[in-house]
Amino acid sequence: MTVFVITFLLGCLSVMTVRGRRGNWPAGMPVARPRLVAVGGTYEGGQGRPSDAYVVQERLIAAARGVGGGESAHAAAALALGAVVAARPQHGEEGLDECARAARRAVEAAAPRDPAVPAPASTLDLVVLERAENPRLRFAHVGDGEIWLCPRGGEPHRLTTPHVPGDGPPPSGSGLASAPEIGIVALRPGDRVAIVTGGAIKALGTARMSELFTGGASPAACLDRMYDEMAAVEPKDDATVIIAEFVTA
Repeated sequence: MTVFVITFLLGCLSVMTVRGRRGNWPAGMPVARPRLVAVGGTYEGGQGRPSDAYVVQERLIAAARGVGGGESAHAAAALALGAVVAARPQHGEEGLDECARAARRAVEAAAPRDPAVPAPASTLDLVVLERAENPRLRFAHVGDGEIWLCPRGGEPHRLTTPHVPGDGPPPSGSGLASAPEIGIVALRPGDRVAIVTGGAIKALGTARMSELFTGGASPAACLDRMYDEMAAVEPKDDATVIIAEFVTA
């Protein structure tokens, strides 16, 4: 499989890019404004049923996994992401909890009228870099994906609560929980954040993923290694990994 590398925005079937609105940064901020520089891609699962979609912008990164298989699963993920992009949370127009609710409403609105047909469902993980004097990262999580923080020179750790197998399938809408898990964390230059979908977690395991994030390799090299190891496993489900580094210059 070929890894797709994103340096800011990558236009492909699994990525949606939307041109954002420019704004003035607070006084005292560096000329090169803080941003997230990301690499990422989706390793296509062996079942031939696309499920994952993701979006990368300067200060917004999100990934979704449609549940149920077939075209409806991928459509559910795309609808969830479309609602997030439309909400423009990186511009402070919506809180992340409202973004998650908007994603859920978008997916539910596409539910078939036939009660015998399973309703579409999607997970959702998103991060937003705040435009502030002391940049912080806001995040929201619903479902079986994970968001990791990899501090520069520190140990990587999950920002979100992992889904425990056996908790059951996601309900109709966006994710496993009735309410999204919301949080905020301070960032320093060189810190990295990673979003991984359930397929990547199944393929690599939490322990191995932590080891790969711990290494001093560049985000692109880390992603390459993950793809190599997923190729050896040949996961059945789509596996999406996005690694973003916080830079200020």
